[in-house]
Amino acid sequence: MRLDREHAHALDAADPLAAWHDRFVLPREPQGGRELVYLCGHSLGAQPVLAADYVDDIMRDWRSLGVEGHFNGRHPWMSYHERLAAPLADLVGAAPTEVVAMNSLTVNLNLLLATFYRPAGARTAILLERHAFPSDRYAVESHVRWHGLDPARDLIEVAPREGEALLRTEDLVALIERDGARIATVMLPGVQYLTGQRLDVDAITACARRAGCTVGWDLAHAAGNVPLRMHDANADFAVWCNYKYLNGGPGAVGGAFVHERHAQDPALPRLAGWWGHDKATRFLMGPEFRPIPGAEGWQNSNPPILAMAPLAASLEHFASVGLAALRSKSLELTRYFERLVRARLAGRVDIVTPSDAEARGAALSLRLLGLSRDHARAVFDGLRRRLVLPDWREPNVIRAAPVPFYNRFDDVWRCVDALHAELPS
Repeated sequence: MRLDREHAHALDAADPLAAWHDRFVLPREPQGGRELVYLCGHSLGAQPVLAADYVDDIMRDWRSLGVEGHFNGRHPWMSYHERLAAPLADLVGAAPTEVVAMNSLTVNLNLLLATFYRPAGARTAILLERHAFPSDRYAVESHVRWHGLDPARDLIEVAPREGEALLRTEDLVALIERDGARIATVMLPGVQYLTGQRLDVDAITACARRAGCTVGWDLAHAAGNVPLRMHDANADFAVWCNYKYLNGGPGAVGGAFVHERHAQDPALPRLAGWWGHDKATRFLMGPEFRPIPGAEGWQNSNPPILAMAPLAASLEHFASVGLAALRSKSLELTRYFERLVRARLAGRVDIVTPSDAEARGAALSLRLLGLSRDHARAVFDGLRRRLVLPDWREPNVIRAAPVPFYNRFDDVWRCVDALHAELPS
């Protein structure tokens, strides 16, 4: 494989999605204004140029219409969240009625656990990965305690084998088959946040449902990144944030999926709020809660419209390009990234993320070898001085995500070249 920068430029010249780079605003250095190599889309996606126009539309309607903006204007606020349902459903593999944009990821997780974690009899446990994102663990443990149970007994953890960094599907299946009678709910990530591993949602969900468990997924690092089929996989519920690969902006409104077999059941217990009440009778202000059929019935409060506008802009881009085209480029970017790392950084960097491109998303996690924590951190800080911006995980992992919408093959080359320069020979 050619390692020179000219080859990266040639790959960019042949890229059918290259022009999309200019539809996003990439961070620049404070002095000099040079554009950074932004590889943090797995943490906070870049800003779509169109987002500012969408926010301005709302500000203009607020100025000119006041409260009537809820019902008038180009995109009335009462139904603003509805315009997000279909494009989000396409990205997670669901029907529009199974998806709703609301709240934030952990709020949605708490709301859906209140419905779908219903411990009874011997079936009291939640299955969680040992290295889950902390917010997921906090939420899960709080629900175990809420039911008067003990996480030490009723939280079952799955972890990689000794000496390994990745989960194995066969180990997950074996655990569920062995302990399924104890497990009320399985709660796992579509893509693991630290390693970037893509889990087999279909196989794990099928196994858990055969065992009688309800199944939920955290899609924070999966939505807008990898193909998903939440409806066909028969997952009970899923939650995700929209500020990573979906470019909705810091603290963007989150998303939730509830399978239609549940979404049409008004008897399901839930933590209810006014915005989840039947739209036709909402303003009658009656005392009896009648949930909207579908995932919308889990809404609590009216959504923050200004926070939805950038997401609406980004989803318009996804609808124009299609996830299939983005995934195709993503696979090529990470394959190129992996080949460069192995060729130029061998013995100095270990790739934690699976080598099978289909078993990962857009990010590679790189463990710096043979360095103290402080030295490893100094290497990371050196990348920033070289205008390369990935992110850092203690004590020695750099995560870098070449996002197909706005990253180039040249960005990947520059990242590896900067690491080559900063790491000791």
